[in-house]
Amino acid sequence: MARPERTLRGLLWNDDERRPRAPWRLGLALVVLVVGGVAGVMGASGLVALFPETAGPALVAVATVVARLLQLAGFVGGLLAAAWLVDRRRLVDLGLGRSRAWWADLTFGLALGVALPALVFAVELAAGFLRVTGTLVARSEASLGIAPGVPLALALALTLAYFVGVGVFEELLFRGYVLTNVAEGLFGWRGIGRGGAFAGATVVSSLAFGVGHGLNPNVTALALANIALFGVLFAATYLLTGRIAIAIGLHVTWNFSIASVFGFPVSGFTTPVTVVAVEQSGPRALTGGAFGPEGGLLALVALVVGFGALVGWVRWREGALRWRTAVARPTLRQSATADERDAPDGEAPADADRADEPSIE
Repeated sequence: MARPERTLRGLLWNDDERRPRAPWRLGLALVVLVVGGVAGVMGASGLVALFPETAGPALVAVATVVARLLQLAGFVGGLLAAAWLVDRRRLVDLGLGRSRAWWADLTFGLALGVALPALVFAVELAAGFLRVTGTLVARSEASLGIAPGVPLALALALTLAYFVGVGVFEELLFRGYVLTNVAEGLFGWRGIGRGGAFAGATVVSSLAFGVGHGLNPNVTALALANIALFGVLFAATYLLTGRIAIAIGLHVTWNFSIASVFGFPVSGFTTPVTVVAVEQSGPRALTGGAFGPEGGLLALVALVVGFGALVGWVRWREGALRWRTAVARPTLRQSATADERDAPDGEAPADADRADEPSIE
C-alpha cells in the first residue's frame, strides 16, 4: 500500500494536521492576502469618494491617512485570515499575544526606536555632518500626502498613526508570517535542526524585507543591505522572545523618530512635519543622503547598539538567552498538555517555549 504522503491526497493535504501541505498553504495564503488587500483598497477608495472637493486641508489629510490605514488593515486582515483559515495558527503562533511580557517587550521596542535614531543624530551632529535649521517645521515636499496648512500637531499625529500601521503590517508579514513559516518548513527537513531552521528563516525573511524596499526613492545597494541587516535584528527579537512586540515597537518609533523628530528622510521618504529640521552634509556613504540614515554606514552603529540593547533586555527579562523553539513549532504540533489546553486563546502556555531549550550564552 502506498504511503499516505505519496498519494495525491497526501501530496496536497496533511491529514494529521488537517491543513494543506506547505507549498499549497503558501499559494492559498497569497490568495487570501490579495483578497484582503483588495478589500482594503476598495474601502479606502470608498472613503476618499465620500469627501467633497471643497474639504479643507486638515480634513483631506485625515481622509488620506485613514485611507492608507484602511489599505494596510486589509492586508493585515488578509494575513490573519490566511494564518487562521489556511495554516490553522493561533495568534501566539504569529508572535502576537495578550501577556504582560508582550506589552513589556512593546514598551522596550518603542523606547529603543527613539534611542537609536537619537544616537545617529548625535553622531552626525558631532561629526559636523548636519546642522539644525529650525524646530517644528512643515515640509512642502513631504511624501505622505499631507499638504501645507494642516496644523502641525495634527500632521504629527497622522504621521505617527500611519507609521503604526506600517510597522504592524510589515512585522506581521516578514517576521510573524514569513519567518514563522520558513522556520517551520525547515525545522526537521532533511535533518535540519532548530539553529539551521532559524538561520535559514532569518536570511529569507530579512532578504525579503530588504528587497521589499527596492522601489523606494533614492534607494542604493547599501541601503537595501542595511535594511536587510535591520531585518536580522527584528528577527532576533522574535527568535529570542517568541514575540514580535519588540520588532513592532522598534519599527514604529524608528520610522517616526528618524523622519518626524530628527528631520531625516526615512527609507527615501520625507514626512510633512519634523520636530527638528536639519541640513545634511558629509559623505552619502556615511549619512545615507536622500535615502536617510538607513542608506549609510553610520546606521551600522545603531544596529550594533540595538543588538547589544536586545541582549541586555532579554537577559534581564528572561534570565538567559534561548532560541524559542515554539517559533518553528505551531500550537497544533505541540503536545496537548494540560497547560496548553488551559492557556487562554492567543497566549502560549507559561513554559511552552522554554522546554528543552538550553541557554545560548
